[in-house]
Amino acid sequence: MTAWLSALNDLSAYPLIALLGYVLGSSNMAIYHARLKGVDLKAGGTGNPGASNTLILLGWRAAVLVAVHDIGKAALAVWLAGRLFPDLPWAGVVAGVGCVLGHMYPFYTHFHGGKGFASYLGMTLALDWKLALAVLAAVVVLLLITDYIVVCTLTTAVSVPAYYAATGRFAAAAVLCVASAAIFWKHRENITRIRSGTEIGFRSAGRGEHRIKRKK
Repeated sequence: MTAWLSALNDLSAYPLIALLGYVLGSSNMAIYHARLKGVDLKAGGTGNPGASNTLILLGWRAAVLVAVHDIGKAALAVWLAGRLFPDLPWAGVVAGVGCVLGHMYPFYTHFHGGKGFASYLGMTLALDWKLALAVLAAVVVLLLITDYIVVCTLTTAVSVPAYYAATGRFAAAAVLCVASAAIFWKHRENITRIRSGTEIGFRSAGRGEHRIKRKK
């Protein structure tokens, strides 16, 4: 096993690492939990199978479960890549980005998944926990000021690759930009709703103003 992994420790291993991350990212707790509760996540809120829409439609407890799962799977992807391919400098970054993309575009739902915020945070946490804490602090402040999770998400998607580029890790920054670009694309409707004043705010979502009735 060790000899086989050593033979793969070159550039040709990166597609395998990305696939590892993608498979882990395709696990979607929002979908699992919603089905268990008899709720269609497409029926309300943002219509998206992620932590934010779970908060809107199912409440805090379900949202925390989903968020922890999404953060954890991305952190696991980064950790596994580092353990399996210790000689590859950007194995963790590639696996993390693969996980974010797997969360956003899972193969078994016709590539309709979450919007990547929690998984992006989980990836950042595993790559650089100090950076993750700084980003999280900024996210909390932005959320209190704007009341929009999407603002926090897009700020994170910009700041993480920007930090890597500013510290001279240009290859990693370029890979991270792939996930960031996908996140911006996924949030284009949110941006439109913010402009029109119809985006659901974090506070109203937390109060349960948009929850739907569960199927009996």
